[in-house]
Amino acid sequence: MPSIKSFAFVSVLLLFACASAFAADNAVKPVAYRVQLDVVNDDFDGKLCWFHPRAGAIPGRTPTVVLTMQRWNVARSDVFYPIASLVSLDLGRTWSPVITHTNTLGRHPRGPKVEEGICDFTPKWHAKSGALLATGHTVFYSNDVLMAVRPRDTVWSVYDPMSATWTSWTRLKMPDEPKFACAGAGSTQRVDLDNGDILLPIYSNEIKGKQYFTTVVRCRFDGKALKYVGHGSEHTVNIDRGLYEPSLAKLGGKFFLTMRNDRAAYVAVSDDGLHFGEPRKWTFDDGADLGSYNTQAHWVTHRDGLFLTYTRRGANNDNVARHRAPLFMAQIDPERLVVLRATERELVPNKGAQLGNFAVVDVNERETWVTTSEGMSPGDPAKFGANGRVYAARIIWEKPNTIWDRH
Repeated sequence: MPSIKSFAFVSVLLLFACASAFAADNAVKPVAYRVQLDVVNDDFDGKLCWFHPRAGAIPGRTPTVVLTMQRWNVARSDVFYPIASLVSLDLGRTWSPVITHTNTLGRHPRGPKVEEGICDFTPKWHAKSGALLATGHTVFYSNDVLMAVRPRDTVWSVYDPMSATWTSWTRLKMPDEPKFACAGAGSTQRVDLDNGDILLPIYSNEIKGKQYFTTVVRCRFDGKALKYVGHGSEHTVNIDRGLYEPSLAKLGGKFFLTMRNDRAAYVAVSDDGLHFGEPRKWTFDDGADLGSYNTQAHWVTHRDGLFLTYTRRGANNDNVARHRAPLFMAQIDPERLVVLRATERELVPNKGAQLGNFAVVDVNERETWVTTSEGMSPGDPAKFGANGRVYAARIIWEKPNTIWDRH
């Protein structure tokens, strides 16, 4: 294991009584927690900032937390470099030096001045195989500029804790159909079933398609290879780019899917994790639109409740591109499929930089982390205090989160 390097932490402890946030007639049981906000890294050099910080946790008396991220060229749209990772053995108090995995998780030449890389990489512990399995998707560049028309494949990689390295990224073989020519699992949140099968949400379209559809792919993973078994219902809306960047969660006997659209965020529910009802726009419980648009949303799951993490307009945040800060979390009503406005809490503050590319990791039965970074473009985020920080917002539960037993 690499030597441990300590970073200066900025910690904010937010204590509150959840019960007071609910109206007396609300049937949803409040789940109590506090938040500790830590800065993991802040080495922005003015040209490249860290992006897509996402962690996986290897179980143990003290879990090993592996945080992956990649450099973003802030002067260009979606130009990312090889995946890097760092490790904490003490619940985030200290971190190892950053290791960049150029050989296994970097770009490959695909023609004159054309390279294929990967991005939107998300690790998660797979209990059945005892492996930290990450998924993401491919991306093509010409002269280090994103290609407008390009194929896309879901990719996967496995972490080796002994060497602190990742296996070379490998494509997930999908059915040979035009609609899967541009299929990826970038920035998605999966659910692993008790038998080890993986429910992996993806989004896809044809090479020159204008609208994505979202579906959930059932996969099998034996520790060595990830294989497609089948997929469920396909969903889109006839608005701009359709439905994409889906994330999946399970609470009780229901599965919940949140999806990005250019104008709003959408949600759908399922009994089996594959076949979903009609997507509907996310709203608050008072009927108002959530205000999240053209960016990701992800789930935080506790045994006693389900939470949505998101950014939205209307939070004194017109200074941020697409209103992608602050980063919020709120409990949802799983029956009504609405966000409980009174439970909304700020996880990461608005300092002028976008926070919309984030992820969630169940660390142990007491802690769930939301990781994000300050995207240092467009505009002048430094004017408002941003400096490329990588954050871990640690949600510390009042009651144990036994959902961890499934991970």
